[in-house]
Amino acid sequence: MSAASAGPSEERLALAYAACIAIARREAKNFYYSFRALPRARRDAICAVYAFMRHADDISDDESRTREQRRADLDAWLAAWHEAAAGGTTNDPVFIALADARVRFNIPLELLDQLVHGTSMDLDAPRADGGTWDTYATFEELRQYCYYVASVVGLVCIRIFGYSDPRAEKLAEETGLAFQLTNILRDVKEDAERGRVYLPLDEMARYGVSLDEVAALRHGSQMTAQQRALLESIATHAEAGYKSGRELLPLIDADARPALWVLIAIYHDLLSRIERRRYDVFTERVRVPTATRIGILLRGLIRIGFNRMLGRR
Repeated sequence: MSAASAGPSEERLALAYAACIAIARREAKNFYYSFRALPRARRDAICAVYAFMRHADDISDDESRTREQRRADLDAWLAAWHEAAAGGTTNDPVFIALADARVRFNIPLELLDQLVHGTSMDLDAPRADGGTWDTYATFEELRQYCYYVASVVGLVCIRIFGYSDPRAEKLAEETGLAFQLTNILRDVKEDAERGRVYLPLDEMARYGVSLDEVAALRHGSQMTAQQRALLESIATHAEAGYKSGRELLPLIDADARPALWVLIAIYHDLLSRIERRRYDVFTERVRVPTATRIGILLRGLIRIGFNRMLGRR
């Protein structure tokens, strides 16, 4: 048996996972607190997936390169991943860890390809207003974008969490949608500064809000009732997704439920803070304080203790 077919040594694999964990600790913020509530093997696998997504995002968002260059870079990187996933030699710690996690948790290669596709969708987003803004014309188009950048993440995660009821898949998709819509609300100002407006144009027209108004809001313009109503309509879709998340919890393996609970609790807390600010995401960035995230994590860890005492599997 060749060294390539035998796979990496235990030491090399441990180092690869450690590199992914370091990336998640540094970059994941809300996600990393939920990862800490997972058993080690599941936590390592989730961190490998996150590190893979993070690198794809970084390639797609590298504004020092043209869109064409970024797409070429992403295609070359994805080809290198496919070679590593097929058993080829690689020195990339993310590829080493993810190849192991993919086999260990039976993650379809197609889902990982879809994750990468999601990170590149902004490179193909249609431009509105004379080519100034990246936009999505309808909520359904935005939902499709959210499927690739967030719902697919949910479908990968439940493979790692463990489930047997097929209902979990649709619920995971809807939960991912809730997370992404929450991110979109939080980041309206920052995205607009980069020429991106994820508020769908049909919803903007419905509430009489223009792209020029979004531009003005990032420079300190006062919000109108129509603008608040527009953001509230997006929040309503997100709230429905969090309901799906709560329905998903009992369908995944017991030792993974606390982690999903932590993630839902942190993201829903973020949405609640946006709602309490009456959707003013322009004056300052809305965040879940570190102390609150730690408190939610501790409650999740207590849930792990109860599960163990009750002998749940």
